[in-house]
Parts: sequence; C-alpha cells; structure tokens
Amino acid sequence: MAQFINAHLTKSHFLQLYFPQQPTAFAVPRRNAMALILSSYLFSELGFDNLALAQQSVGFREYIDQFDGYSFKYPKSWIQVRGAGADIFFRDPFVLDENVSVELSSPSSSRYKSVEDLGPPQEAGKKVLKQYLTEFMSTRIGVRRESNILSTSSRVADDGKLYYQVEVNIKSYANNNELAVMPRERVVRLEWDRRYLSVLGVENNQLYELRLQTPENVFVEEENDLREVMDSFRVNKIAI
Repeated sequence: MAQFINAHLTKSHFLQLYFPQQPTAFAVPRRNAMALILSSYLFSELGFDNLALAQQSVGFREYIDQFDGYSFKYPKSWIQVRGAGADIFFRDPFVLDENVSVELSSPSSSRYKSVEDLGPPQEAGKKVLKQYLTEFMSTRIGVRRESNILSTSSRVADDGKLYYQVEVNIKSYANNNELAVMPRERVVRLEWDRRYLSVLGVENNQLYELRLQTPENVFVEEENDLREVMDSFRVNKIAI
C-alpha cells in the first residue's frame, strides 16, 4: 500500500481525502484481528498512528461433496478437522467453540422423500433440540442445561428444494466444587452459552443436516456471515 501513497501527503490530508468522517470506535471480529494488527503496523510505519481502518470482508470458500451430494460455503479462515465424527467438519482456528459440520442419515436405513417427513418446522425444531441435548448429556455431578428453541422456519431455495432452519440456545451450568458437602460450598457457574443453527434438507432418500455452533457473544458479531453459511447449504442428486 505504501508505494501508492505520495511521500509528501500529510496525515491530515490523507484523512480528509480517504476518511472525511473519522470513526471514533468500532468492533472487530476475532478473525479480522490479525489483519488489523498487520494493517495498523503498516500505517504506523507511514506515520498514521491514529488512522481508523475499515474491516475487511471475511470471504468464503465452497465445499462440494459430489459423493454424498451436498455443498455449502464456509469462512475461508476456518480449517478442516478430521476424525470429529461428522461427515465433514470445519472449525475457526481462533474461536475453538465455533464450527460447522454436516450430518446425514444412513442411505440403507432411511427413506426420506421430503423434509416435511419430519413434520412442520416446529416439530422438526423439537427433534433437533432433543438430539443436541442427548449428545450433551453429562454424568458429572451438578451439571445443568438450559435450552430454548429460538426460531423455526422453512424456505424454498434457488434449487427449488424445501429446507428447514432451526435455531436453539443451550446454556450449561456446573458447580465449582462437585464434591462439596455443604450447599454454600457449591457455587453454580455458567460453563458456556452457545447458539446452534441447523439447516435440514432431503435428497437421495437421506436427511441432511448442516450444523453451526458458535458462542452467543460471537454470534452477535458474526451473525451475517453465519447466516450466509446457512443460506448456502444445498443437497444434490447423486449421479448413479
């Protein structure tokens, strides 16, 4: 960038030219932190120490599974994790609780014709939440989970297929001293507070589910990006 800036351009002229109204504060998503640090260093070398920088677009890659018949976009900074139990699994390398995965029913034991086989979106939402809570069951003493279905909806995508979308919140609480005898010694604390977003679709007689997991405080920052991932999910006919 430095080679395009006139060496005689003063800091005030630069700000007036490119930033007529200099912002006083802004929030930076975690994945942009490294880019911000690098950009800040570059401008400090040029003498523009207090220059506020605009956020960069997160950018996406597309994952296409032609063998199993689905595709979706995911943030390009996320990395694939093998052996996670899902058909495919990507995770934010900086926010380890943030990830996306795809689950699909067995082709030999499922005969789905439409996502409507699950019932209306509200009924599908109950099944999705029940599955999450089953997976998160804990044998630890004093662990308690609070859950809530935030929304359920259906949409017809540009491929002409019907998809269900389900959003739930789950909070996990635990005692700080599981073996304490006196109740006052067992202080309940919040372990985690997460948003789970699922997209359900049917093709090839199988049920497909895209799952997004993110901490609630991160969801507030990255909602638009996460919804773009949800909206990108497609199930495709497998060529035999």
